[in-house]
Amino acid sequence: MIFVLNREEFLEEILSGFVEIGVTGATVLDSMGMGRILAYDIPIFAGLRGALAGGRPHNKTIISVLPDRETFERAAELIEDVCGSLDDPGNGILFALPVIDARGMLRMDKD
Repeated sequence: MIFVLNREEFLEEILSGFVEIGVTGATVLDSMGMGRILAYDIPIFAGLRGALAGGRPHNKTIISVLPDRETFERAAELIEDVCGSLDDPGNGILFALPVIDARGMLRMDKD
């Protein structure tokens, strides 16, 4: 699961909620959207600055390998409870990718 959290003030609540639903591992990265980089770091795109006015300069990207679809659905529900509908612009972006192998993780189903 990858979630780009646009409102950093929700990070602690989301991570605490993850623990409550059984998601006990995640990596949190500082991130920045492409438009912000283009507008502020590449002079030819400086005209984009006006379009970004009022936007948030930084995001947090949360990455977690989840055991199944059910856990993803619980995580998605939690995220929307905290952040609001992801159909609304600016609340964040959530998606899942299939994992064909994972190493270096504690497996919860091992005896």
